[in-house]
Amino acid sequence: MKEPKLEAVENIKTNSDFLRGGIVAGLKNQVTGSLAEDDTQLTKFHGIYQQHDRDTVVNRRKQKLEPLYSFMIRARVPGGICTPRQWLAMDDLAVQYGGGSIRLTTRQAFQLHGVIKRNLKTTIAEINTSLLDTIAACGDVNRNVMCTPNPNLSAVHQQAYQAAAAISSHLTPQTTAYHEIWLDKEKVAGTPDHEPIYGKTYLPRKFKIAMAIPPTNDVDVYAHDLGFIAIIENDQLIGFNVTVGGGMGTTHGDLETFPLLAQVVGFCNIQQVTEVAEHVVKIQRDFGCRTNRKHARFKYTIDDRGIDWFKTELNQRLGWDLTPEKPFEFKTTGDDFGWSENFDGSWNFTLFIQNGRVIDTDFSPLRSALKEVAELNVGDFRITANQNLMMGQLSTAEKELVTAVLDKYNVIENNSRSLAQLNGMACVALPTCSLAMAEAERYLPILLNKIEQLQIKHGIQDRAIITRMTGCPNGCARPYMAELGFVGKGPDKYNMYLGGEFTGKRLNRMYRENIDETTILNELDALFANYANEGLNGEWFGDFVIRQGYVDEVTHGSQVHLPIKVLT
Repeated sequence: MKEPKLEAVENIKTNSDFLRGGIVAGLKNQVTGSLAEDDTQLTKFHGIYQQHDRDTVVNRRKQKLEPLYSFMIRARVPGGICTPRQWLAMDDLAVQYGGGSIRLTTRQAFQLHGVIKRNLKTTIAEINTSLLDTIAACGDVNRNVMCTPNPNLSAVHQQAYQAAAAISSHLTPQTTAYHEIWLDKEKVAGTPDHEPIYGKTYLPRKFKIAMAIPPTNDVDVYAHDLGFIAIIENDQLIGFNVTVGGGMGTTHGDLETFPLLAQVVGFCNIQQVTEVAEHVVKIQRDFGCRTNRKHARFKYTIDDRGIDWFKTELNQRLGWDLTPEKPFEFKTTGDDFGWSENFDGSWNFTLFIQNGRVIDTDFSPLRSALKEVAELNVGDFRITANQNLMMGQLSTAEKELVTAVLDKYNVIENNSRSLAQLNGMACVALPTCSLAMAEAERYLPILLNKIEQLQIKHGIQDRAIITRMTGCPNGCARPYMAELGFVGKGPDKYNMYLGGEFTGKRLNRMYRENIDETTILNELDALFANYANEGLNGEWFGDFVIRQGYVDEVTHGSQVHLPIKVLT
């Protein structure tokens, strides 16, 4: 029987000499602002995506110019925590090479957009000088490991963060290619590259890990390939429930692709966390699909073979069994804005950053304000999974200093925005993302203003609704878990989803397909009228639309895109 043909990317990885390929030669080529197509697959492993400004494509084509190529650089921030000095380093690079803006991602990382090819090496080297890095921020490896950033939840937060950082370090690729290409380190003669965890072909697709501390599920732990849910007894962290098989990405029109929520498979103690992570990754390495990238994520490996198969395989590899899961409860997925006091008497300030974009505008000098806070060199900076920013671990005196800066620039007003805006989240989308089919970051604030007016019209503006938008079905802003989700289908057209659960425990379902803004607002006008009149006291919007029959509750991701009955 003929063996199935491997995906082209698999051969690129195999022939890359452990992620080197032709990157060095491509960087030296001044004829074009781009890299060779095969090398753009490899640079992802180094934390880089080649992009181009899609707003300028038509005019440049008329001038017989190639697209205006640039690169997005993603810097890993394990657990989302960085020092003020590291923030200042990213700020400086943003001003010099990234168009004056920093993007805080839904995975608690930094992104710089618009970096041109000749500045790539300098930018990455300076990121490393700040003791951050970009290796494995993208590509078919484990990505930035997420962790609840809020230290006021309990005294065990630091332990959970340390566990997340340990996993991140342990799963970082071992190839020396990154240090040779970007940091001018010479390969030691006679020491061949070796990837003890990933092997020569790495993973079939990207892999994502998150760590949550109940009662907050701000990292959306069920959306990840692998998750760890902290279990606390008598104010002590005793270990983690383990979740596997989550993931958001789909393809429009392909019902064989769908989002899935992770399942809890058992409990491990603190000392076992890194070992569990390694063997779960190795299972995906060995069994993940390499002949169809649309079916290559870990969620499909689990879904195809079954959770019982996975448990048996994992326990055999570990040489011991996970114990039964322990009870826990999530109450929210959002961030608490403003000042909060930690268990140790220190303070945090959480600031709303719309769609994670840190930039100075005519309306708000946000980047300058945060730079001045960082120059105080107090506390730390914590990126949340909702694209917001926490300035944490401040003494009472430091709190007063930070408050003075925030007041000086008036950015504290960010937290006074409507609930509609505070609970919205979008991916970057146009003009830089090559996968975007519609706007997201630039459009969602406009749409949310109109949604807010509908909420005011029906007297429900004090009810938070988790709303998320992406420009394509890959799901970077986790739209399939939102109570109200929008996924770009084409220019100014979106699929509309209803019925996610407020604490992140349920997927939503497509309610209307390929609709424009007028239709979106008409649908929401009717929905909000019913919600105002028929909603129960304290009932979340996502629960309401299911109870009222607008959409059926999703019990498996394959149902998310299925046609629904239209109520008459």
